[in-house]
Amino acid sequence: MRYLPLTESDRRAMLAAIGVPSVDSLFRDVPETARDPVFDLPDHAGEIEVERDLGALAAQNLAAGSAPFFLGAGAYRHHVPASVDALIQRGEFLTSYTPYQPEISQGTLQALFEFQTQVALIAGLDVANASMYDGATACLEAVGMARRVTRRRRVVVSGALHPQYREVTGTGLRFLDAELDCPAPDFDGTESLAGRIDQDTACVVVQYPDFFGRVRDLAPLAGACHAAGALLIAVVTEAVALGALESPGEMGADIVAAEGKSLGNPLTFGGPYVGLFACRDRHVRQMPGRLAGEALDADGRRGWVLTLATREQHIRREKSTSNICTNSGLCALAFAIHLSLLGEAGFTRLARLNHARAVALAERLDAVPGAAVVNQSFFNEFTLRLDRPAAGVVDALAARGVLAGVPVSRLLPGEADAAPLLLVAATETVSEDDMAALEAALREALR
Repeated sequence: MRYLPLTESDRRAMLAAIGVPSVDSLFRDVPETARDPVFDLPDHAGEIEVERDLGALAAQNLAAGSAPFFLGAGAYRHHVPASVDALIQRGEFLTSYTPYQPEISQGTLQALFEFQTQVALIAGLDVANASMYDGATACLEAVGMARRVTRRRRVVVSGALHPQYREVTGTGLRFLDAELDCPAPDFDGTESLAGRIDQDTACVVVQYPDFFGRVRDLAPLAGACHAAGALLIAVVTEAVALGALESPGEMGADIVAAEGKSLGNPLTFGGPYVGLFACRDRHVRQMPGRLAGEALDADGRRGWVLTLATREQHIRREKSTSNICTNSGLCALAFAIHLSLLGEAGFTRLARLNHARAVALAERLDAVPGAAVVNQSFFNEFTLRLDRPAAGVVDALAARGVLAGVPVSRLLPGEADAAPLLLVAATETVSEDDMAALEAALREALR
């Protein structure tokens, strides 16, 4: 066989060389019951039968595109133009990988360069890298970068940072010489982080808008960080918000770690995602990942090169900033194409439309007996307080064909204050009929 070229004599010779009698003996430490497990599945089926069975299983799901959809909590449903998918499926993009050789990777490098320019602009910072895996790992990498820049060990993380981002950051720092200060979840919006900053603080991590949808002015916190020699890291889980809100960089953030899935990348059952990462120019040498830059060739023609590559495969391991092995190239390309199609004016209009949809929905739901909007500010997602546990209400509404939102208790289990809270998101994909359906179903469920 082409892919199994060894003969029996080859196998005997290999077993003799390592001193074991049989292939089975290599697995003697594995319990016998685990060596040949029996699964409650048919031995085989034809392709048509398999497709029919899997299709029946898939039909049990309530898909985002087939029902009024208000889920968010870090993963937002947006319309992706058909041209984005058509362009990223061109063969030259699908077959390109890491641009090690610039002379044959000019298209890939230029696409990354344009992506970086877009990310730096919307983040309000000087430079951006060629993308990260996702927003959560970008957050962790930002913390690592801040610790290298400041040479300090203490990290203050907002209680209103997405719980999964907090967990990823905590996991990444677990075996490092780091002190993680994570206050309790900020349910009431009264969190004050400035008082937690001391002379050993490397950075403060805040989400913008935060996990509960609240929008805060980052400038005072940035001032407190800088006065103590610390950096401010702003985490953005909804990139479209940057089309309407003042950018984190303009408010003093030193690093922006964001999730870019909202542009060019549909939900697609949970992935893939694309991490955005931007920082001040003075810190660029400590930035993780890779950086595509512009250059001139010997004839003075414009071209692109891999300017900075700080992972251990490129430079001495002790000098590397990250073990991130690649950028999310295809997802970054989709992001760049979508944002290019929108342009600055279109991006702003899209953001304003998102906010208008959310405001209209919040007004409807706030008038429902047993429900109250708790936010004083929000972009396209807000927190609703119900008069009973939100998880049960969500299940009841799903049975009625409405995907009402994400119960906060799902992401903060064990927190008593989380039980009645429901995160509700409204993007440009939400129609008036969708909002009416949610309002009617919620009134019925809370009756």
